Amino acid sequence: MKKKILALMFAVILCFSTCVSAFAAQKAPRVVDGADILTDAEEAELVATLDEISERQKNDIVVVTTYSLDGKSPMAYADDFYDYNGYGFGENYDGILLLISMEQRDFWISTCGFGITAFTDAGIDYISEEIIYYFSDDEFASAFNKFATLSDDFLTQAKTGNPYDGENLPKEPFSVFFSLIASLVIGFVIALIVTGVMKGQLRSVRTQAAANSYVKKDSLKITNSRDLFLYRHIDRRERPKESSGSSTHTSSSGRTHGGGGGKF
Repeated sequence: MKKKILALMFAVILCFSTCVSAFAAQKAPRVVDGADILTDAEEAELVATLDEISERQKNDIVVVTTYSLDGKSPMAYADDFYDYNGYGFGENYDGILLLISMEQRDFWISTCGFGITAFTDAGIDYISEEIIYYFSDDEFASAFNKFATLSDDFLTQAKTGNPYDGENLPKEPFSVFFSLIASLVIGFVIALIVTGVMKGQLRSVRTQAAANSYVKKDSLKITNSRDLFLYRHIDRRERPKESSGSSTHTSSSGRTHGGGGGKF
């Protein structure tokens, strides 16, 4: 009888331990909207997007919003949230987290594991510049979806062995170039039309091959001449930016993180 009781107790303890282990292994959702700045539909769409990219890339991509940082710096809050909520793939906890704090309008991007390799300091600056305009206009859903798309692109590039960095950041979309060309062409056409109209109004003016009509004969006598240096022309080319790599620090959990951020 005692053996049966002991066996039953052991089974209960084993079952409880298994459940606790399974619960501890679960990670928090990849979207935690503590500041409630997304609609339910926007949040659901973002979760689906981040889940798909994260599972395919084997790197967690996380978005967290909060009102207050509870006295922490944006860096410390983002690092701790990542470390203590089960995020990260593999033994190096590969991934990236974007934090938004509404109290002082701070944002921070925290990277870990392969995320440190994929998202260099220059890369984080690039991503920040791409999304900060959305933040300033409170278009948070658009900013987070842009962050997801860029993260996917950066991870794909990093897996080639040549991550985006100072010398090879993503190029500007071709649409910007074509828009500039179109603007120049339109401006040139308008200028031609305006100058053509002005030229047509000059009825009394005729083209002269030389200035003889305006000079009195034998009135111009040159007694001295010399060459004067008027100006110089220098072509300047921007020096390619050197690779910056990723600066790192240690979080309160003892893990190594990269990252960067600012205000919006």
